[in-house]
Amino acid sequence: MIGADGFGYALGGGRHNKIPQLGIVVIENDVEIGANACVDRATVGRTVVGEGTKIDNLVQVAHNCVIGKHCVLVSQVGLAGSVRLGDYCILGARAGVADNVEVGAGSMVAGMSGVNCDLPPESKVGGLPAYNHIDWKRNLVHERHLHRTVRDFEKLKKRVAELEKRLGEPAEET
Repeated sequence: MIGADGFGYALGGGRHNKIPQLGIVVIENDVEIGANACVDRATVGRTVVGEGTKIDNLVQVAHNCVIGKHCVLVSQVGLAGSVRLGDYCILGARAGVADNVEVGAGSMVAGMSGVNCDLPPESKVGGLPAYNHIDWKRNLVHERHLHRTVRDFEKLKKRVAELEKRLGEPAEET
């Protein structure tokens, strides 16, 4: 669906009132848009999909977004209103970008990540909220073993308390 109304409402008089969506959608050359993807028209102005961009199935591009040239948006990506993607950005499956956020050119967002603040060019991020991808990958590895780490920590705390008792030193509260 290209050019549907953006999701715009204002609360007034005890109800949600539709904000007229008067803008347009601009699809530049060599763009591919997959099945069941939605590109909403702008509230005012333009929603733009840049030249050479590839949009997979089930992607949501909200009103007033500007997608740069040669970007790739994989299945179930969601761009909230007024997101700006620089040229050559890649967003993995089920990644989301919050409204009014700018993702710098050449950035990569891992699948299932949530971007809630501007990213400088060439950023590589993952997680929820998204942060540096190297730290994110390390944390994923540690997270798998977190239960053992906590167990070992509890054993060490108990052992330290026993040693302090033997030495006649008071154990510190943690």
